[in-house]
Amino acid sequence: MSSTAAFVFPGQGSQSVGMLGELAEAHPRVQQTFSEASDALGLDLWELVSHGPEDELNRTDLTQPAMLAAGVAVWRVLAEQDVPPPASLAGHSLGEYSALVCGGALEFADAVSLVAERGRLMQEAVPQGQGAMAAILGLDDDTVREVCLAAAEGEVVEAVNFNAPGQVVIAGAAGAVERAVAAAKEAGAKRAMTLPVSVPSHCALMEPAADKLAQRLAEVRIAAPTIPVIHNVDVSTCDDPDGIRQRLVRQIHRPVRWVETVQRLADDGVTTLVECGPGKVLAGLARRIDKRVEGKPVFDPTTLAKILG
Repeated sequence: MSSTAAFVFPGQGSQSVGMLGELAEAHPRVQQTFSEASDALGLDLWELVSHGPEDELNRTDLTQPAMLAAGVAVWRVLAEQDVPPPASLAGHSLGEYSALVCGGALEFADAVSLVAERGRLMQEAVPQGQGAMAAILGLDDDTVREVCLAAAEGEVVEAVNFNAPGQVVIAGAAGAVERAVAAAKEAGAKRAMTLPVSVPSHCALMEPAADKLAQRLAEVRIAAPTIPVIHNVDVSTCDDPDGIRQRLVRQIHRPVRWVETVQRLADDGVTTLVECGPGKVLAGLARRIDKRVEGKPVFDPTTLAKILG
């Protein structure tokens, strides 16, 4: 598997109360991983993930460490089952931090504290209610960009997540996003709907958060990854710690180029995308992006057994 598999990690939006519960019952490594994250945060993250409340889990400063821990937990379970390491790693948005931990570039405890701070900085940059995100389905990338340009009217609204052909997420000021949703429908979108998020990720409104994140990243030890990690912002790999820092800073206010990431993995010979973490969003997108790639999620004993085959 190792030479033709990549492991990928989901970001915010895949979290849910009770996630990884069945896997944790069968594999103590899951709860142990969350215990490490809890120690780094000073709160019981597994209790929050297991029992909620949901609105607390959906707070971006708590969602981010919870999703990071979930991805790393699945990675560790796979390693315990002697699944060979993959050829490459990648993560969608926040998931890039999980990839860097599993690739040996970031220490887990450091990453937990870092993404909690990242979440706080993002929320501070745009107070709740002032920003929004929306999914646009059924329009090509250029049309979505044109819709955003026309709807901006002096405010920020940008195409920020290129998730699959015909599936683009936009973000920006709440009013501008609302105008863009209406314009996308007029332009023939199959669906255009706002998303239940508190922060307009990956757009220019996040630049103040990026500046503060750069200061925080300067304090964190980063090593060259032992497994190549493809970065969201430029679809590149990087062995230089400062280069990784720069990419993580840019990532917070620049688009997630997921379509190109999967295409690059396919070009590199990857045929299987193993999604480590709750849900199966990235596994579902894989074949829509490139028919050479099959997505396989791992989040419970049944999906794990399919990987072990």
